[in-house]
This record gives sequence, C-alpha cells and structure tokens, in this order.
Amino acid sequence: MTRTTGILADAAIGQLHADGSILTDKPFDADQVQPASLDLRLGTKAFRVRASFLPGKDNSVSQKLDRFKLHELDLTDGAILETGCVYLVPLLESLALPEDIEASANPKSSTGRLDIFTRVIVDQSQAFDQIPAGYKGPMYLEVSPSTFPIVVRTGSRLSQIRFRKGRTVLDDEELLALHKSETLVARAEPSIRNGGIGMSIDLSGDENGLVGYRGKRHTGLVDVDKKAAHSILDFWEPIYNHGTQDLVLDPDEFYILVSNEAVHVPPLYAAEMVPYDTHVGEFRVHYAGFFDPGFGHVHAGGEGSRGVLEVRSHDVPFILEHDQLVGRLVYEHMQERPAQLYGTDLGSNYQAQSLKLSKHFKS
Repeated sequence: MTRTTGILADAAIGQLHADGSILTDKPFDADQVQPASLDLRLGTKAFRVRASFLPGKDNSVSQKLDRFKLHELDLTDGAILETGCVYLVPLLESLALPEDIEASANPKSSTGRLDIFTRVIVDQSQAFDQIPAGYKGPMYLEVSPSTFPIVVRTGSRLSQIRFRKGRTVLDDEELLALHKSETLVARAEPSIRNGGIGMSIDLSGDENGLVGYRGKRHTGLVDVDKKAAHSILDFWEPIYNHGTQDLVLDPDEFYILVSNEAVHVPPLYAAEMVPYDTHVGEFRVHYAGFFDPGFGHVHAGGEGSRGVLEVRSHDVPFILEHDQLVGRLVYEHMQERPAQLYGTDLGSNYQAQSLKLSKHFKS
C-alpha cells in the first residue's frame, strides 16, 4: 500500500536519483540509501570559516563563504578537523526537488555519538537542516567537532537527509492509537503530548553499574571511516551508579547515556527524537535524531532497542535523576514500506542496542 503523503522510502529515494532530483558527482555507494533516508557524502574540500552562518533570503552560500572563509583544506587524501573550529564542506550530492517534496537533514547516529555538530545549509536558507519543496541547488555541511578532533575525507558520511511529501507527523490521538496497537515504547503509561511520546533516562546502570560515559578532553584523533579502531578508555570516562541513581551534568561536558524505555519503530513509520525541550531543563539531548523503520522491530532482530542519548548541559550544572523525562520521540507516516528494514541485512550498527558507544570504538 502506498500513501499519497509520507516519508519517502528507499525505492522512492532511488527513483528521485534516477529522475535527476538527486544529483551526484560520483555514483551512490552501495549502502548509501537507507530505509527512510539518504546518507550525504563530503566533497573534495572543506573551508574553515570564522563562525557559523546562514545565507538568508536572496543569498547563496558561496556568496557568504567568500566573506567568511579563512582557509581551504583538501579532503581527497583525508584532513584533520580540529575541535572548537567551524568548517563548511560542499557535499557530493545536490538537489533539484519536485515542487511537492521537501527534505530535512540530521547527523548520523555515529556522528552524534562522537559529539560532532553538523548541520546542512542550502542557498537562500533561513534555517539549518531544512530544505524547502522545489529546492534546486547545492548542499553544504557545517561541521564542528566539539570533543574529539577527527579525520575525514571525500566520501565520509556524517549526515543524512529525509524526503517528505505532504503531512507526515502523527498527532496525539494517532500516536496513542499506534502505541496501543504496536507498543512504541516499553512503558505502562507513556507521556504523549504535542505530537510526541516522552522518553526518560536510565541511571540505574547495567549489571556492573555502568550508567554511561563522559568524553575526555585532549585525546587523539578519531577517524570517522574506521570501525572498532580506538580504545574506549583513551577517549571516554565510564560513569557508574554508586547508589543514588542521579547524575550531575557539568556544563559543556559531553555524555553518552541511554533511555529507560525500549523503542520500537514499526515498518510503516519513521521516528525522530526532538533534541531540546526547555521545559525539562537547560540541556540538549540526542543530536542525531532519525530512527528508521524497523528500529527495535522484532522481525528485524530488534525486540525493542534502547535509545542511546547524546547529552550536553548548557550554562549551569544540572542534576538528572533516574526515569526523568528528557525528550520526545515524534513519529511520521512512511509513504510506503521500505524494501529493507533497519537491521535486516543492512549491517545496521545499533539494532538491539542498550548503552553503546559509536562503531569507532572497540567493544
């Protein structure tokens, strides 16, 4: 069954490419198209810029780049991006979208878990990560490593894009009905409001009392394209439950924690974590928000999967307590069922996960 509206699935994304609505400087990678999104690849060069910016109405990104760039890096053989610096990278993919299809972008899960702040910008944009229906032109990725210096190269994939047609988001009534039939989160009485389902934090710890990790400062390099290449303790400080089931977030420190609830995304839906809610505290949760169809789905090997949360406090220390609500999960209709679900023959890194660092670290 195909809806007239919804998030475009993998086959429809492939058709956009075939029709010339997604243009590329080189052919797609074999695993670049995901069940409900497309990975975006870095181009051949990066520009160090003075600060983050938006082009604004009637301006192209290249016009602003001429004003704000400091120097250029060649990415063809790899380059180091330093912490605390802002870079702008032209992507290999550009768009010529139909008038009825819009898009949005988000960091990939592994990008968020490395505390790499990324945002897509396009010509004449007045908002990050939002691409209007009918947009025709290049895409650029703003990249700012916050905790670890990183190595990237042409073709590295730090961000992903979803394509939408029409109204896609479930309202509270639809969300409650779907939860009753599909059990979206493993919670007896879920908090459903403003089109989202509440997610809480688990500070009880695993069988060893491990609650999460805090990123270390002044570490070595992380190569974003290498799996299981780095020792955990060289980059992370483990955090344990010592009996209080709470955690003080120090300002501007980066934490990897886990949701109290197991999450389920049925095959005909996609989900996204709302990253920041001022009503629950002055901290940001979950930089990388896309959950693909099949995440945590029993027939895709999930049986409910925890949401791993990237957490950073702002301005003041903040005390998190076990089972405290920290964010909301928004569900959207798919236009059709993907040909392949998350976790099914895709080499998905985070299906059936609990607390888990990014794929770059040795288990």
